[in-house]
Amino acid sequence: MTKLRLCVLFWLLLCDARGAMSTNEKFLLTQVGSLVPKAQSYMDLFRDSALSPVPYHKFGMQQPPIFFYYPKLKQKVSFVSLGDFFSPIQKIDQLCPQSQTPYVYMKRDDLNGPLDSNGLRVVGGNKVRKLEFFLGDALARNARTVMTFGCAGSNHALATAVYANLVGLKAISILRPQQNSSIVRRNLLLQNYYGAELHEYPNSEWRCLGGFCTFLRHKQVYGEYPYFIPTGGTCPLGELGFINAAFELKQQIERGDMPEPDYIYVPLGSMGTTVGLMIGLKAAGLKTRVVAVRVDDYEGANEQTCLPLLREAVAFIHSLDPSFPLLEFGLEDLVIAHDFFGQGYGVATSEALQAMSAMRDTYGINLDGTYSGKTVAALLHDLQKPEMKDKTVLYWNTFCGLDYSSIISQDSYTQLPCCFYKYFENDIQKS
Repeated sequence: MTKLRLCVLFWLLLCDARGAMSTNEKFLLTQVGSLVPKAQSYMDLFRDSALSPVPYHKFGMQQPPIFFYYPKLKQKVSFVSLGDFFSPIQKIDQLCPQSQTPYVYMKRDDLNGPLDSNGLRVVGGNKVRKLEFFLGDALARNARTVMTFGCAGSNHALATAVYANLVGLKAISILRPQQNSSIVRRNLLLQNYYGAELHEYPNSEWRCLGGFCTFLRHKQVYGEYPYFIPTGGTCPLGELGFINAAFELKQQIERGDMPEPDYIYVPLGSMGTTVGLMIGLKAAGLKTRVVAVRVDDYEGANEQTCLPLLREAVAFIHSLDPSFPLLEFGLEDLVIAHDFFGQGYGVATSEALQAMSAMRDTYGINLDGTYSGKTVAALLHDLQKPEMKDKTVLYWNTFCGLDYSSIISQDSYTQLPCCFYKYFENDIQKS
């Protein structure tokens, strides 16, 4: 086995021991050899090592709803309030003139970032929900640095950099290349503004190796390992963020913000948002079905990969609070739209561009071509089907498209590591 493959394997074993292995990283493990001991399962390792024994709590105006319904979780799980929740629900019945139903709504997670001292809303999006649990655990462990993976324009890496900075932690982003866009430029400059340490490697395997080396080097220099947050925040701890979000939605339905939806449309990337929502909706007693819109050509983004994540997350939460039901899921529970990812991750399709224009022109809301544009493209396609007649549909906006030009105009891209210059010196795709 080559040194590269051994280093990748050691890194993956380290991630798995911390309960932090993403789907992509698990896939790589199968490529370098199955040397993981079989005696102890992934969930056993996660349960034993992932949480601080003494939880840290810093609440905002209200506690997360999941702690109200399952109070024993509060005794085990750390939490730091980061976002402005509940995120509002807006009716978007004018988005699709050919829609078979007028009952179309949007959950505005783009507005869940708090206001800063200048009255500008901090970057929001779906990752804020996961980071409230990750960064709470990092603070409980007295961590000073967090490290995560992503692509060059990763919204997850950006959110990690922003909110780590807001709670006094440093962020390290281990990235790989993607198709260039204005959002890639924006996210890199914002990460730099919030003090993130940025690295880029040519592909997933080299990124794993680079992450492993950075992890060890940090220990040598600072005497401690950085707190690791998996790709996309996808693991049982991160998925708690969207289990909690489902109970937030339940309370909004009860107070009349919208009827109970028949369908919720979300993007399917690392699958954590989908997994958390599916578990949370079922635990909350809602009959809503999640339609997960695949945004990547990665073959692992499928029903067979999603099922183990659902089961692992349910088992993890039940182990912390036995009153949480041992929910069961089968292939019949999964609705994944496979026809909208186009040429792959980060490459906007013509349908996505049309959806982005429709949302911008009708409601003044900016989407991206990687996740939200493709999701709304699927939504617009499905709304025209006869079987959608008079159904209640919710699009969960996971992308924050607010204008941050006042921030990024303060810095030059030459302040970034030189490996990122290409995103500013080469052309970008239409968006």
